[in-house]
Amino acid sequence: MVSRVVFGRGSFNQLDEIISPKRLNVNAPFIFLVDDVFKGNSWLTSRIPLAYGDKVLYISANEEPKTSQVDALVEEIILTTKERPSGIIGIGGGTIMDLAKAVSIMLTNDGESKDYQGWDLVKNPAIYHVGIPTISGTGAEVSRTTVLTGPDKKLGINSDHTPFDQVILDPELTKDVPKAQWFYTGMDCYIHCIESLNGTFLNAFSQSYGEKAFQLCKELFLDNNLTAEEAQDKLMMASWHGGMSIAYSQVGVAHAMSYGLSYVLGTKHGIGNCIVFDHLEEFYPEGVKLFKQMKSKHNIELPQNLCADLSDEEFDTMIQVALNLEPLWENAIGKNWKKVITPEKLKELYQNM
Repeated sequence: MVSRVVFGRGSFNQLDEIISPKRLNVNAPFIFLVDDVFKGNSWLTSRIPLAYGDKVLYISANEEPKTSQVDALVEEIILTTKERPSGIIGIGGGTIMDLAKAVSIMLTNDGESKDYQGWDLVKNPAIYHVGIPTISGTGAEVSRTTVLTGPDKKLGINSDHTPFDQVILDPELTKDVPKAQWFYTGMDCYIHCIESLNGTFLNAFSQSYGEKAFQLCKELFLDNNLTAEEAQDKLMMASWHGGMSIAYSQVGVAHAMSYGLSYVLGTKHGIGNCIVFDHLEEFYPEGVKLFKQMKSKHNIELPQNLCADLSDEEFDTMIQVALNLEPLWENAIGKNWKKVITPEKLKELYQNM
């Protein structure tokens, strides 16, 4: 679990107070990885507490994070700092959260980040790292994984060393999120709840968080009476609770298949989950029914026919990426999932998208 968390509107202003005691010395800077959507946005950037040799690296979140991107950032940091940094602070959405976690791990572990894609492969604790989400829904601020697209697969670095040491949850930072992105990342949270609550890994701990996140999602996406501030607060809490739920259980069919979409087509995670989930009545009938109501209420039109022109080779790659995520399938279907989820079954589902 994340060991320290601060929540509240305006809590971003406490960042200096929070990280200053963690500074190792004047030659060990803090590295701020910031979504480049905030470049030139003084409302946020002027409040980043820079001192000594601290650096701000602006990063585009237009594409899903890659192992090559992590390795390049680690190399840049090593070559431009006198000593190992005091910490990595990620400010942005799920992409930036995942990059911050991965970079903090790779600064203390040898090799390339692709070597750690999997479960519990990380040997050494990461350096101090802080997550400050500016969009809610992905749960990346709380999870024990950092999802990366590598040369051979899309798979997270799943380990006990991955979670942030500190998270700052300031709903004010989400005020300018575009509506479509708000919906897609919000639905990522909603799908976390559905997959966790309907999974074979469910337990009392994950269920308590999943049920609360599910309740908040219904209020958020079906209630007409929330103010903008109430909606921001609730989605940030739904994201946290949804992330906690899957941290102690697992996700399922939608996430496994969306990894395949992302690897082959570059589809962003949130919208990819929505595209897949829209076709999963067989696995989550009530959840998909409610999803379609939310989609209709907010006038969301999902892309169609994404897989129409794929070659057999591309289908095979997409299917293999999805099938590699065995814990997700076991949670969704059970230990005998391979009897149900065949390459032919997945190809049929992908062809509907």
